[in-house]
Amino acid sequence: MSRNVQDEIKSMVEGNDVLLFMKGTPIFPQCGFSSVVAGVLNHLGVEYASVNVLEDMEVREGIKAYSDWPTIPQLYVKGEFVGGCDIVKEMFEENELRPFLQEKGVLAADA
Repeated sequence: MSRNVQDEIKSMVEGNDVLLFMKGTPIFPQCGFSSVVAGVLNHLGVEYASVNVLEDMEVREGIKAYSDWPTIPQLYVKGEFVGGCDIVKEMFEENELRPFLQEKGVLAADA
């Protein structure tokens, strides 16, 4: 049976309110960019799932095609592609990320 990586990715994205495709894990990131995004989410107290793309090369390449975004990490909120490290970091620094997450219902308004 052949594997449909795009369907797997779609299922992961749609099945998690907040999903981070990253290199490594939130506890042990394997690249600085993944570490920054995980750190921002942890700082904000966001509950999120993660996918370690280093464990599956098909997912690693497949997520780039899925989002039409060439780099990892990639953050998804409620099925919507938010961006990579630079975008997430900028949203955080400009105080746009917390309201965005609150608007999407994944972060409490009093957090």
